[in-house]
Amino acid sequence: MTRTSSPTADDRLRSSEWSDEAIEAAAHDDPDARPLTEDDAKRMRSTPRVRIIRRALKLSQEAFAERFRIPIGTLRDWEQGRKVPDAATRAYLTVIAREPEAVARALSPAA
Repeated sequence: MTRTSSPTADDRLRSSEWSDEAIEAAAHDDPDARPLTEDDAKRMRSTPRVRIIRRALKLSQEAFAERFRIPIGTLRDWEQGRKVPDAATRAYLTVIAREPEAVARALSPAA
């Protein structure tokens, strides 16, 4: 069964029967579930934001890069929005944000 208009609340139980157009219409009708526009995506910032993490730790770019073994050019590219960290790097930055001393200890040469 293909629907061409926005589904009602009763239709939610039969969502597998919705057409792509009906799903799109329902999303646009729900202010809490509207799809992101390109402008929305541009306004959103990826998290974690490395500059905020670095400033919270009161480190210069050079000190942060050295402490956490991140190339200084890469760090600057992230902070200036020229590049975006990949998923693994975002995870690493999250760990740095939550446990900076543990990361620094783990990266320090063995005594």
